[in-house]
Amino acid sequence: MAYYQQQQQHSDPTFFTEDHDEPQRPRMGTRDAAKMIARQRQEIIASELSRIAGDEYLEDIMKHMRHMEDETMPDANLIDMQREIQWYMRPYLIDFLIEAHAAFALLPETLFLTVNLLDRYCSKRVVYKQHYQLVGCAALLIAAKYGDKKDRVPQIHELNNMCCGLYDAGMFTQMEMHVLNTLEWTIGHPTVDFFTQLIVAEEHDKVEVEHMAAYICEIALYHRDFVSTKPSIMARSSLALARAILGEPEINDGEWDHVENVTLLTLSQHLHSPSVALARKYSSSHFSGVAKKLASFMAHQASIARAQSGVPPSPPSESASKHSNIYSTPHKGHGAVAGVVEGYMTPPITPDGAAYGTVNKDAYPMPPRCPVTPTPQPNTAAYAQQQVQQQYAPFVHQHTTGHHMA
Repeated sequence: MAYYQQQQQHSDPTFFTEDHDEPQRPRMGTRDAAKMIARQRQEIIASELSRIAGDEYLEDIMKHMRHMEDETMPDANLIDMQREIQWYMRPYLIDFLIEAHAAFALLPETLFLTVNLLDRYCSKRVVYKQHYQLVGCAALLIAAKYGDKKDRVPQIHELNNMCCGLYDAGMFTQMEMHVLNTLEWTIGHPTVDFFTQLIVAEEHDKVEVEHMAAYICEIALYHRDFVSTKPSIMARSSLALARAILGEPEINDGEWDHVENVTLLTLSQHLHSPSVALARKYSSSHFSGVAKKLASFMAHQASIARAQSGVPPSPPSESASKHSNIYSTPHKGHGAVAGVVEGYMTPPITPDGAAYGTVNKDAYPMPPRCPVTPTPQPNTAAYAQQQVQQQYAPFVHQHTTGHHMA
């Protein structure tokens, strides 16, 4: 009975209504509403005009990009003539640049521009091995200043810390200016990332395909075979290979020439041993975990190859030592007169000078030479790689013959 009386006392419908005394939002006036509608209409018109202008000037833009692609192409044959820089040093520097690029959260195209500046400089100037990392840092600074936001550009002391204090702060600035002067301040280079985005937007590829293509393109940075490959060819080949790896349908994007087919096949031959640092980068969910998918694909192809043939291939008759220096730079200056070099010295001055006497030449030990790939053993990666190449051969042949028949 008491409970019933209490209910009667609190029968007011507003008794349990919570009132936070929220201020009422001012109503939008007629003039403000008209301004908002006009602004939205202007944005729609501007977007449409941009699309029309893009379609109108796209041909001229692509023509200019093709021209700059040729103008800013490094020459691997000239890098071969370096006296101290050898190709087995390249993976160590690329690993360093990839980790520095990720640490500073720079744009994807910054990495490709960095490597392009590095290779173009090495095509034109003599570089000592103790300055190789310094040139890479200078190229990273230039590329970041060219395309990234100001707050993302690395500071010299940060790069110096990543180099373990190997260089003086002034050496970074001096090398940066020398790289710019050597390249005649021509920095604009259409990177492979630029062409990849164009193709992805046109063909409506999935994000996963774009990430896989980027992974393949960064794998290519480690190898001499792709130093003088045009970014447009690299983008088209990497996307076609990425679609094949992920099981996506092939896209008929026109006829493939011999260079593109060779690039596609050569790319497929370098997928079995990516860098550990690079694989760790592309194993994250941010990049769709494409490194794990590529490793799974390669393992699956190797298992298929082993199942199809119960007899392992016979070991090669040639000795592995015959190819032990396949990536070694020919030492051009045997018996050359001391102090005479081609062009002029790469600053900072050689460690023999008094200005940089603190740089100890013995502090840069040369890594021991070894074969690029280990001596094949029965049922090992050599057989798997051979079968993977056979796996891609029909895919390349299909590109060559299918488009000619069309």
